[in-house]
Amino acid sequence: MAGSASGTKTGHTTAGGRGAQSGWTVFAAVMMIFGGAMAVFEGIAAIAKDDLFVSTRNYVFQFSLTGWGWVHLILGIVVLLAGCALFSGALWARAVGVLLAGLLAVANFLWLPYYPFWSLVLIAINVFVIWALCAGPHRGDRA
Repeated sequence: MAGSASGTKTGHTTAGGRGAQSGWTVFAAVMMIFGGAMAVFEGIAAIAKDDLFVSTRNYVFQFSLTGWGWVHLILGIVVLLAGCALFSGALWARAVGVLLAGLLAVANFLWLPYYPFWSLVLIAINVFVIWALCAGPHRGDRA
């Protein structure tokens, strides 16, 4: 049944001939949606109550907390939408996902003095997203 008329070869392609998403791509999409949503919540919290966060005094990168709230809100919305676009399987969505996950990792690094533990968690999630998107489907799995 290696060459059936439906276009399936090894169970990795759908009946229409389009490849099913690899597990790592789905993982990256879900993590981008999660990370984007968390960035949106960080942004809303920073904009609404900027006295909620306590920052360290002598951090090299000092910015306005409200400004960072807007950065996280906008970047979070874009990352969330890019995570949804990853389910299409398009190559552009993978490239945009890598770029946005990198930007969000940098933003969370600069956010360290305000919320250190959560920043480290989101940096780790973004590193896993970048790895999952760069790993991609195996060459043998492509139709």
